[in-house]
Amino acid sequence: MVLSLAAFLGLWAVVAAIVAEPATMPGPLRVWTVLVDEAASGRLLTNTGITLLRVVAAFVVAMGIGVALGLVLGRSGRTDRWLNPWLVILVNMPALVVTVLCYIWIGLNEVAAVAAVVINKVPLVTVMVREGSRALRPDLDDMALIFRMPTGARLRHVVLPQMAPYIAGAARAGLSLIWKIVLVVEFLGRSSGVGFQIHLNFSMFRVAHILAYAFAFILVMLVIEYLILRPLERHAGRWRQDGH
Repeated sequence: MVLSLAAFLGLWAVVAAIVAEPATMPGPLRVWTVLVDEAASGRLLTNTGITLLRVVAAFVVAMGIGVALGLVLGRSGRTDRWLNPWLVILVNMPALVVTVLCYIWIGLNEVAAVAAVVINKVPLVTVMVREGSRALRPDLDDMALIFRMPTGARLRHVVLPQMAPYIAGAARAGLSLIWKIVLVVEFLGRSSGVGFQIHLNFSMFRVAHILAYAFAFILVMLVIEYLILRPLERHAGRWRQDGH
């Protein structure tokens, strides 16, 4: 990983040197200097924190709705046939269109910002969880029925353990999508956050600042990916590897 990142930085530095236009193609050192300056001023931490809060809020709501819908659609063929056209429409609806419509219908506020992200994210989670729900083992369902397990216990001990890898996969895929949509939402209609800073620096043609904020938030997402989501995904699929 270290060698790969070093190669990426080296290639970036070479391209920047060949182009020789620091205003449009700043090198790694220039972007690093801007990143340090923005962090020292407090703007980087403030805007990154605001964006992260929006990402977390949209993620929690979208996962809750998507997991519930996915379980229902995977277990009920009639409901799935009824709602599948809706899913196809929403999955293929451009995020930009949803964002603009939410701002028009709800207003330029936090509710519209989070709602736009949730609407874009829920169909993806629903589809992934639905496919996992269809793959549940029928023999375990029969066992639960024979032993007359209550609905809550059946969900906890039979359904969710089998669904955990699919939910974890949906969470990983969803998080990578959510933060990108949040930046678009902030770019179009918010006055704070990383997306707003990118919009502000775009209007002033400050490419180094745009890259500094982009890489800062990518770093935050990488930390979440490697320290939280991947360990959770391995833990969720451990029961399959152990043969339990």
